[in-house]
Amino acid sequence: MEFSAARPSLSPDAGDFASLLRERGLYPQVAHASAMAAGAATPGVQTQATTICAFKFAGGVLVAGDRRATAGNVVVYDRADKVLEIDSHSLMAIAGVPATAWEMARVLEHSFQFYRRSQLQEMSLEGKVRALSKLLRDNLSFVLQGVGVVVPIFAAYDDVAEVARLYFYDAMGAQFEAADFAATGSGSPAVRSVLYYENTWGSKPLTKRRESEAIVLALRALDTAAENDTATGGVDRRGKVYPIIKIISKAGIRTLAEKDLARIFKREVP
Repeated sequence: MEFSAARPSLSPDAGDFASLLRERGLYPQVAHASAMAAGAATPGVQTQATTICAFKFAGGVLVAGDRRATAGNVVVYDRADKVLEIDSHSLMAIAGVPATAWEMARVLEHSFQFYRRSQLQEMSLEGKVRALSKLLRDNLSFVLQGVGVVVPIFAAYDDVAEVARLYFYDAMGAQFEAADFAATGSGSPAVRSVLYYENTWGSKPLTKRRESEAIVLALRALDTAAENDTATGGVDRRGKVYPIIKIISKAGIRTLAEKDLARIFKREVP
């Protein structure tokens, strides 16, 4: 008696593992409306973190991010940290899937630390920028399947040129140096519009503004984005949740205290 192993039949569209899972009914599906009404994150819907922005001002580079993380139409968390310190002179802001982005940040942090200890010197700025680009390219297979998409912003102080630099990326790892400002995430169109207007027709260009002026502008830009994009948290006036704002300069990285942001917001953004 002869036996033949049964082979699963694949549809013509099945070109990847995710397609096979869908065909077998194993791919995560959208939850029932009752589960969504109960406030649970929808299974199969990725958690997303938005919105982030960064721009140059007279004292360096300001990097800011709202605190909201969503999964579909559900608010998963309202105090997510989207601006991460990689080393004493490097910042990474994340938009996209937090799980992937935070893992990238950990890999970068350990890579920079290993290079510093093994080579007894800091990795060059070009090396740091390309290291993040490589991580994004390595994540491309997941991006093509629609999972794990990350679109970050990277800011660092260039010790050679003695100036803070700002870079943004696409999901495939292409890197671009921003001349004045950058923003990514679902609320980024509104943020870019505000920053472009202020940089072009405002009282002064972004690079000429003092730190206090830059902080006010960042708060206003994210609050504007929150009015147009439900996935952007902006400033939660009731819960007193404010964006994370960090400043990178020759002196290093400084995080603005929430009480200072609250005072500035109350005075400047009624």
